[in-house]
Amino acid sequence: QVRVVESGGGVVQPGNSLRLSCAASGNTIISIYNMGWYRQAPGKQRELVANINSGGNTNFADSVKGRFTISRENAKNTMYLQMNSLKPEDTAVYFCHVDVNTIIPPGRHDIWGQGTRVTVSS
Repeated sequence: QVRVVESGGGVVQPGNSLRLSCAASGNTIISIYNMGWYRQAPGKQRELVANINSGGNTNFADSVKGRFTISRENAKNTMYLQMNSLKPEDTAVYFCHVDVNTIIPPGRHDIWGQGTRVTVSS
């Protein structure tokens, strides 16, 4: 089965940076189409932060445009979120979502990681 693991979260002061990583693994993977970062703050619904498709096309939430950058290394099945100029409102658990094509079972599947916590506090 496919496993998705996030890393890189932590506690930082406003204005600092973090880099999140998401690694997908499993010998059933044929290819990964879309990958994205979502976040959920306590008491709030999960929201899209940024996503990127296999061709490198990206989109971002308005709240992070100009501050965050999303990228991926397809050969490693890995995605990154570079988070700069962090604000307290960025505090949330960040989840990795992967749209993956597998051989067993055949077809495309949505896989979620367990999340990595980001806290931005002064």
